[in-house]
Amino acid sequence: MSPNTEAPHFKRLALIGVGLIGSSIALAAKRAGLVDGIVGCARSQATRDKAVELGIVEAMHEDPAETVAGADLVIVCTHLGSYGAIGKAMAPGLAQGAIVTDVGSVKGCVARDLGPHIPDGVHLVPGHPVSGSEKSGPEAGFETLFDDRWWILTPGEGADQASVETLTAFVQALGSRVEIMDAKRHDLVLAITSHLPHLIAYNIVGTADDMETVTQGEVVKYSAGGFRDFTRIAASDPEFWRDVFLNNREAVLETLGRFTEDLIALQRAIRWGQGDNLLRLFTNSRDIRHRIIAAGQDTDAPDFGRRAEPTSEPD
Repeated sequence: MSPNTEAPHFKRLALIGVGLIGSSIALAAKRAGLVDGIVGCARSQATRDKAVELGIVEAMHEDPAETVAGADLVIVCTHLGSYGAIGKAMAPGLAQGAIVTDVGSVKGCVARDLGPHIPDGVHLVPGHPVSGSEKSGPEAGFETLFDDRWWILTPGEGADQASVETLTAFVQALGSRVEIMDAKRHDLVLAITSHLPHLIAYNIVGTADDMETVTQGEVVKYSAGGFRDFTRIAASDPEFWRDVFLNNREAVLETLGRFTEDLIALQRAIRWGQGDNLLRLFTNSRDIRHRIIAAGQDTDAPDFGRRAEPTSEPD
């Protein structure tokens, strides 16, 4: 979809969850002047207090229905496993004509868990900003998180086209590039580009932890850059990733099966000294890395290609 030149304006943005993604949306929306007011919802009193203290939102509530009352844009930024309960709780407060979206990294479950609770006249357009970090909480957010990153929308058949176009313009104004995709296709793509790498990271760190009892601290003491990157990924929110794997199990198991086959082939190449096979694989993998950098999806900076993030709390 081509970029819109005119950004939409919302009177009231309601964020259900004000962690890394929710707080970053709020900060980016303020930067772009897209909203008159922002309110949030969180279970924890500490989170509610912190979000107000940092100036991310004007007010915080514990009740989802109270949070969404009067909002013309509602963004669900909670764990996937909470969608059913959140949808039921906020339904009575949703205003006619409001757009409801989310930021979950699995899309097939949104229509199943959130969809049944969306009243007639309220427009559900599932979404996924393909950006983030291992950090969490309101203080982790920063306004540039979505700049030049992809934001995938999976509206599905029967979606209100005007709402899709409005939401597209909104996320573009946050700094993102927008892609419209089928939900099933999205879940398969993210299974290989995000979910499987996290699963591998959790597993290899677990293996290293088991070896730690044998090597008496040497795994941690002498960990090289590759292992440190795995630990960075494995430091992500455990509850978030539990819900991802439970809700995208079909696609994850499919990609995991393929990965296992390829891993066995790699094991065989090492065992039988098949240097040409190893060189071919490693060369192709390096070329893919260069293509990712050329596409603007990462940098070739010496810190493993990671962009620097603000170290201070957002204003």
